[in-house]
Amino acid sequence: MKFRAYVQLRLGDDVMKKVFSILIVLSLFLIPVTAFAGEGPLALPAGANPEANMHNDEGIKHWNQGHYDVALKHFQEASGIDASSGEVHFNEAIANDKVGKHGDATMHFKAAFKRAGGNKKILESPILHAHIGH
Repeated sequence: MKFRAYVQLRLGDDVMKKVFSILIVLSLFLIPVTAFAGEGPLALPAGANPEANMHNDEGIKHWNQGHYDVALKHFQEASGIDASSGEVHFNEAIANDKVGKHGDATMHFKAAFKRAGGNKKILESPILHAHIGH
């Protein structure tokens, strides 16, 4: 017996419709989360301060390991050394977002947008636009 026919037989059409409706609604909540899943930290532009670049690279390594709090500390070090690039603010913003500091994330997303220098990964970032409302 097919699964659907079995469920209809055991539960009835009304219950099956309700379960199906609930599953659809729950799946809609997952869309925004997965839309941002591909966004990660960016390399600093060529010619960036070597010490800032070193901290940024360390932050990226920790980000890739899922150590978002440690990544944030490295991104903060990098932006403390050289806050001129959009990439350093973008990285600090996404790390702040990951650890739940959304106010700080929004502040750095705004700085990243302002200093993007034409970087489309920043300018067209869905998570950035979700935070700053552009």
